[in-house]
Amino acid sequence: MCRSIKPLFNFDPPASDAEIHAAALQFVRKISGFNQPSQANAAAFEAAVAAISASARTLLDTLQTNAAPKDRAEEAAKARARSAQRFGRE
Repeated sequence: MCRSIKPLFNFDPPASDAEIHAAALQFVRKISGFNQPSQANAAAFEAAVAAISASARTLLDTLQTNAAPKDRAEEAAKARARSAQRFGRE
């Protein structure tokens, strides 16, 4: 899976449309093998991104959990700490 696609469920504040679109774009890029599609494939590429964005929004809006929402700043700090440990940087 693309490392740049991050979990979007159960955060406070909820995932924005921009975050969902970015994840959908990365997914379509990964499965199509195109970073930028040719003009002949641009319409299909954009339609796929739009469809996946809509499906992802529906999924995120209907998922349920009893867990408390995660804090974005706290999760980002944890990710930076894991990166520093993994790559030996402070």
